[in-house]
Amino acid sequence: MDEFLKRLKAYPFVTLELVGASFFANVLALASSLFVIQVLNRYVSHGVGSTLLTLTAGVLIAIFFEIGFRQIRLTIANALSEPFDRANASGSFDVLTGARADVLAQMTPGQKREAASASDAIQQAYAAPNMVAYFDFPFAFVFWFALLMISPISALIVVFFVLLVVGLGWVNLKAMRGPTEKMQTKMAERQGLFDSAILDPDTVRAFTAETFLRQRWRTMYDGLNNLRASIAARQGGVQNLTQGVQALMSTAIIAIGGVLVVNGHLDVGLLIGTNILASRTLGPVIRITQSVGMIANAKVARLTLDGLMRLPREAKRGSALGIYKGGIEFKDVAFVHPGQPTPLFETLNLKLDPGALFVVSGANGTGKTTLARLLAGLMKPSRGQILVDGVDLVQVAPEWWRRQIVYLPQEPGFFSGTVRENITAYSPDMTEKDLNTVIRDAGLEAFFSTSREGFDMVLQAGGRNLPLGIRRRLALARALSSEGRLVILDEPTEGLDGEGAQQMGRVMNALRQKGCTIIALSHDANIIKGAPFILDLNVKPVPRLLKAQTATTDVVNQQVSA
Repeated sequence: MDEFLKRLKAYPFVTLELVGASFFANVLALASSLFVIQVLNRYVSHGVGSTLLTLTAGVLIAIFFEIGFRQIRLTIANALSEPFDRANASGSFDVLTGARADVLAQMTPGQKREAASASDAIQQAYAAPNMVAYFDFPFAFVFWFALLMISPISALIVVFFVLLVVGLGWVNLKAMRGPTEKMQTKMAERQGLFDSAILDPDTVRAFTAETFLRQRWRTMYDGLNNLRASIAARQGGVQNLTQGVQALMSTAIIAIGGVLVVNGHLDVGLLIGTNILASRTLGPVIRITQSVGMIANAKVARLTLDGLMRLPREAKRGSALGIYKGGIEFKDVAFVHPGQPTPLFETLNLKLDPGALFVVSGANGTGKTTLARLLAGLMKPSRGQILVDGVDLVQVAPEWWRRQIVYLPQEPGFFSGTVRENITAYSPDMTEKDLNTVIRDAGLEAFFSTSREGFDMVLQAGGRNLPLGIRRRLALARALSSEGRLVILDEPTEGLDGEGAQQMGRVMNALRQKGCTIIALSHDANIIKGAPFILDLNVKPVPRLLKAQTATTDVVNQQVSA
């Protein structure tokens, strides 16, 4: 109900329109009961054809306007809910695309998908047909009051059955909460198994994981199916009980009303009319109780969505240096993964002047990628500062900063779209000539010259429809589309063949000649031996700064201090 009331309070004038449309629709609904009473009491008794014609014409007009008002309020209810539904859907997507990357990394893909789909459950629960049912509920008292005027005994019977239906709905709502929450967990697990089967088919087959995954799928499916069966059985049982209650009420109304007719306290027309009014009174209550399952799902979904909305976002504002020259400095930087007892590294003090060439080496898992993500502003250090031209990176606007860097991540990822869209999204001002230049510099000219789609090739599943080497080169082309002065290369030669590694070497030399500051995070011996200074992350917890014995002299005026 909180969600329902929140929507009504936000648009009071629209709510008044809904109330007005509901009032006229429900008042006009009285016409059918009055029609039955008048036909049985007047036309049947006297047989005057004009009376029947007048009554029929009147009730048809009333039905026509009733349908019109009900359709109008559905349209109004849709218009009232649309901003909230849009805000929920857009808000969840905004969080997924704008929350801090290190926080999102702690969620599984299944949890992210469940959070993203939470808005759908809320939208379904508070769709227009469900919303107008709540507006019909107060007018159930109108029908009940009319029934009270005709037959107080019948009105009391209806009160009993209404309370019975409300009680069933309340019990069902409480009982549905636990299974619904468990269902969300199982759905996230199912999505994770789907991801394994769809996104990594080679892994599943090459390492004979079929049996293991199938067994997990069966276990998950049995649990999910049991939950579904339990929920369906409960919902079906409540629905059957509700229909039974409606039938029992009609039976009680007719039986007791029949006694009243025989005793002369009621006539046949009023008896049939009371039965219709009783059904009109109970109808809105039934519709609300039948939506209990969706309301329960919506409550769980709202908690999930609110949790997602509370995730810390990346800053939208911050400093933007006039011209970034390429200087970078670490001051007492440390990083600890959440939940880990020891830091990945700590007390890192390092200063690189513009135009420096610097290599970070270390075995897998020593923190090279973490350091690259810290430099890109995707993560924040647990302690210390990263300064860019003397300004704390925390104070710098993230969007501005990422246009100052040439970033090649270790795992190349792309969004669903064409090659052109993936590159120009990073550099919107690129011309076709610029696009061809970065493609050529990345060594992809031959690949695209033989492709039928060219730059309009669609990248699917993060680019997994392309070989790893091509994805790596495409990620390099995207990185080169930036005119940034700081180059961050995370395992730049990984996944590349000999020719690709040579192309990467040529790119690095070209960037060095342009005066860019280059930080290469790699264990490639050819890259390590070309750097004057090396940061060894194998040494824990404080990394060790080494001076390479075979450093090349291509970079001039290079200063590194630790």
